[in-house]
Amino acid sequence: MPNLTHYIQRILELIKRYPGVIALGGFISGVGSFILVDRQQGMASWIAIIMLVSWLWLMLENSFTQLFSKIFKREIPEPLLRYATQMIHQESLFFVLPFFFVTTTWNSGQSIFTSLLGAAALVSIIDPLYYKWLAPKRSLFLALHTLTLFAALLTALPIILHLTTAESYKLALGVAMLLSIPSLAVSLPLRSVRGWVMLLGVTAAIGCAGWFLRSWVPPATLWMTEVAISTQLQDRTPGDDLEEVSASQLRSSGLYAYTAINAPRGLDERIYHVWKFNGTEVDRIALDIHGGRKEGYRAWTHKQNFPPNSAGRWQVQVLTEDGQVIGVLRFKVTDTTVTYRSEKIAPL
Repeated sequence: MPNLTHYIQRILELIKRYPGVIALGGFISGVGSFILVDRQQGMASWIAIIMLVSWLWLMLENSFTQLFSKIFKREIPEPLLRYATQMIHQESLFFVLPFFFVTTTWNSGQSIFTSLLGAAALVSIIDPLYYKWLAPKRSLFLALHTLTLFAALLTALPIILHLTTAESYKLALGVAMLLSIPSLAVSLPLRSVRGWVMLLGVTAAIGCAGWFLRSWVPPATLWMTEVAISTQLQDRTPGDDLEEVSASQLRSSGLYAYTAINAPRGLDERIYHVWKFNGTEVDRIALDIHGGRKEGYRAWTHKQNFPPNSAGRWQVQVLTEDGQVIGVLRFKVTDTTVTYRSEKIAPL
């Protein structure tokens, strides 16, 4: 024990002397997680577990620091605690960003949420912004803290516990609501019953906003690897991907909406193909997908019943059970010749 105490004291002295090393280490490990997860999703489970354990430390920071002081008779330097918090924010944000960038439908409200995460990641690695602008403003700091944990839970829960996107969203939103209470308590007077009622009311309002705006949050662990709108499907392989289709073709053979969706191994998820004509929903078809296939789980719907006058703009929205958008397939029905897409890629 004396030798261990000696080594810990030496480490603490080095940290006091070179505090910036902790921030640099957090940045490097965060970027490393970004690259590793982006290239080898099988490692994501281990990274997610380590990340959530670090959040457990962050939540119980005071208890751990008191225990440390009692055992080693030494206080943990305040700069170390600050840099440890910054490192966890960096780790978490750089862990979730590749998932959200891949799954975001950029021409929708989802771009706002993902851009907010990107801005938070940028702030976390720029010390003047993090320490001089964000940290002194307690409410803003806790807001970033809550947003980061919310995004981390949305990404980690399907990977670790195989919760569906809908289940993960409900649980992550509940945790975010609880964590928003300390942030709001700083700004609201709690000396009377009215103050506590305001606190609960604002917390409930945050929860309602998170629920009704859930379509603005990308489904972090679901993304499309291949899509096609086609009049043919054979051996689970679609024919040519159509950008335009004639009304006569619709009446003769119908139309397939084909999607291959990447999901974590062990995850069973129900999704929907929502067919829309000129912005109006005309059909909603449920599909059950299973995770674990690198190329994505292949699923399709075959629509044969079209309106008599079907010429116009069509789209097939791919949604989760709670209405989060995974992607959108667009095509146009005309009486002209068929036009083919140049390549088969998932719309983001």
